[in-house]
Amino acid sequence: MNTTAGIKDKQIIRWGIIGCGDVTEVKSGPAYQQVEGFELTAVCRRDEEKAKDYARRHGVPKFYTDADQLIADDEVDAVYVATPPDSHLRYALNVAEAGKPCCVEKPMAPGFADCETLRDAFAAKNLPLFVAYYRRTLPRFLKIKTWLDEERIGDVRHVSWQYSSPASETDLSGATNWRTDAAIAPGGYFDDLACHGLDLFQFLIGDFTAAAGFSLNRMGLYSAKDAITGCWTHENGVTGSGGWNFGCAARRDRVEILGSTGTIEFSVFDDKPVRLTAGGASEEDMIKHPKHVQLPHVQAMRDDLFGRQPYSSTGVSAARVAWVMDEILKKI
Repeated sequence: MNTTAGIKDKQIIRWGIIGCGDVTEVKSGPAYQQVEGFELTAVCRRDEEKAKDYARRHGVPKFYTDADQLIADDEVDAVYVATPPDSHLRYALNVAEAGKPCCVEKPMAPGFADCETLRDAFAAKNLPLFVAYYRRTLPRFLKIKTWLDEERIGDVRHVSWQYSSPASETDLSGATNWRTDAAIAPGGYFDDLACHGLDLFQFLIGDFTAAAGFSLNRMGLYSAKDAITGCWTHENGVTGSGGWNFGCAARRDRVEILGSTGTIEFSVFDDKPVRLTAGGASEEDMIKHPKHVQLPHVQAMRDDLFGRQPYSSTGVSAARVAWVMDEILKKI
């Protein structure tokens, strides 16, 4: 169980956020204010006016422009790092050095080696390290988990994911975008998006044991990869395959889990129903996500930190996802 001295006995855990950008406006930030037992005490952004504006609009008592000052604040018990992934290692290591629990946005870091460093730093201090792979807690995907646990499609044999999208206006313009900068995200949109699905497959099916793949830059619009194909295996013998292409005419986001007696179909990102087909019949379930999509994830961290129930989205599980992605991208 993740716990650290003093945290489990607190009635309120006070959080600070480093990097109060778009992801924290609706998806995550308000959840830290709404979950019982948590408070959002401080935020940090390098631009003072933007940091001040965020704090004012969200009713946060403190704002900083220096992340290390937020980390050192005695009134901040835990830190959520929501900056682009190339700075996760530096900030999270400082959080570990300060002896505080941490949640890091996904991907945990740009590569497996940095993820290992983070994972081991928090383990050495017996500190909780969570990663914001929040799909593990969303009711829509928990429904799929229930179907699999109930063996509604028999023995799981294979999982496949096809994701494609057209080049965006930003891509075509050549404008700066960390998601397509190889120095920050070597796999481009694959780094930003595929990690969500791969972590979900790990949660639904089991740990990864092997992976391989090919990655190319077909369009030449930016420095990162834009066409990736991968395959992998899970510890229970289930095989997996995926294709991600960010220069196609049509957008597609389709996952199919094949079992010995049926199939499950769903989308990782699109707001679509989950569908089970078995025994010649199909059933669908459309389960809406909460307004603040990370709310169940933040609740799960709360339950873990207070010693109620362990949460599975940790630095250990996130590092395994990073290893698979490095194998697919041929970075190791």
